[in-house]
Amino acid sequence: MSPQPAPSRVPEAVHRRRWAVLGVLMLSLLIVVLDNSILNVAVRTIAAPAPTGIGATQSELEWSINSYTLVFAGLLFTSGLLGDRLGRKKVLLFGITVFGIGSALAAFSGTPGELVAYRAVMGLGAAFVMPATLAVLMNVFERDEQPKAIGIWAGSVGLAIAIGPITGGVLLEHFWWGSIFLVNVPVVVLALALMLWLVPDSRDPAPGRIDIPGVLLSVVGLVLLVYGIIRGGELADFTDVTVLAPALGGLAVLAGFVLYEKRSDHPAIDMSYFRKPAFSAAVAAIALVFFALMGVTFFSAFYLQSVRGYSALQSGLLILPLAVAQMVFAPRARLVVERFGAKAVCTGGMLLVALGLAAFAVFDASTPVWVLEVVFFLQGAGMAHIMPPVTVSIMQALPREKAGSGSAINNTFRQVGGALGVAVLGSVLSSTYRGEIEGHLGAVPAALRATAGESVEATLAVAEKLGPAGRDLVAPAYDAFLDAMHVTAIASTVIALAGAAVVAAFLPGRTPTGPATTPGAGDTGRASVSAPGGEAGESARR
Repeated sequence: MSPQPAPSRVPEAVHRRRWAVLGVLMLSLLIVVLDNSILNVAVRTIAAPAPTGIGATQSELEWSINSYTLVFAGLLFTSGLLGDRLGRKKVLLFGITVFGIGSALAAFSGTPGELVAYRAVMGLGAAFVMPATLAVLMNVFERDEQPKAIGIWAGSVGLAIAIGPITGGVLLEHFWWGSIFLVNVPVVVLALALMLWLVPDSRDPAPGRIDIPGVLLSVVGLVLLVYGIIRGGELADFTDVTVLAPALGGLAVLAGFVLYEKRSDHPAIDMSYFRKPAFSAAVAAIALVFFALMGVTFFSAFYLQSVRGYSALQSGLLILPLAVAQMVFAPRARLVVERFGAKAVCTGGMLLVALGLAAFAVFDASTPVWVLEVVFFLQGAGMAHIMPPVTVSIMQALPREKAGSGSAINNTFRQVGGALGVAVLGSVLSSTYRGEIEGHLGAVPAALRATAGESVEATLAVAEKLGPAGRDLVAPAYDAFLDAMHVTAIASTVIALAGAAVVAAFLPGRTPTGPATTPGAGDTGRASVSAPGGEAGESARR
């Protein structure tokens, strides 16, 4: 007698429109990811004096990016918990609204200080959007369709990576710099309307008492840690007291958070999940791959625009193969996992990413464009075979009613890994560049020497100010940057290889095929799902 199929967990009305709901979630995710990739191509314009830009200094530009990162990373975990408790649709609507308001304010910033503040508002909104999209997805798709849906969800990140720089380049060529933020507003309005119409609400039906000390410890710990990381990157020195104090303080608070959660009878997150190899290895893989890749994203923009001389739009188009590979392969990654297992697929993906990073160690000012395109495609293909399987491993290791917490953990480790990558690898790039260029700054006036050594952009700007006397600085600046890029690429490759080793050692291999006799961990409990319009939340489909 064949085993009976597991009863449906998703109401019929929600099941029928699940792909439309996924489209709305992708649209919400798209603008959050797109915004960061747009800003990367606009930093030079924003740094220009008014009326072209707002005359932001290098430090102010960094904080226009970092204020978003700091608020976003600090609140990710809390927003996931609130989504599980209050309802993921409510949290999603709140987040996208705040993000839209922050975007409109950022577009009309009159000073760098205002831009930094409004970017923090955008980070607040984004922190409530990203975990909620994945949590809603887990509650509108049955377990067997979740890997496919997560693959498509991950592919939308690739779409955003492609659209962001291209959109930013087009806008900057035809409009003022604030248009890169204002473009978010109509998309937010459309997303809000579609959410209200299509997205069902869901929450943990038995959330228990809210863990206020745990929530506060997580926010304080993450904010201190990320601030220390950012400060270290800013100074290119991780031994400074203003770096060590917040970073070590953040780690101490997070250690206290873990100890408190272990002893609490109503923890914000059950620490026993980290004892599952599938969960812990997947979380580590996400952190390590984003550590490596975000560092490369940081220096590749300077390589393409400053050394190779491409415009913002051309740079965006050059990164297109990375996004295309993600969009093509991410939705199909589940098929490769079914055949070879998550361990083999993710290890292969990490090795492919490492290969792409290693290629930057041999790039120079005349590397053929087609080689760049092949490398970007390989990196995108590698990412497409990492993100969906590890996300599935994390999300299916937790009960469905804890989807918000699982999504928050996934995104928190990714964000902290990315911030650490930009800070650590950025400081490696900066310190190596300064060491290489210092010997060529003898003819530069003493008052400008420190500024000229900060970055390749700074050196070229000083060379332009000096006129004919500065021409001799251009070639050494390019050479120094390429040397620094090669060192940073090797460091990134080592990190990616460490990620491959973690995945190969701890991520489970192939699971035996055949009908399941018991529900998996991700299906324990019953989550409350209600469709807009009042359909009952737990009726089974026939």
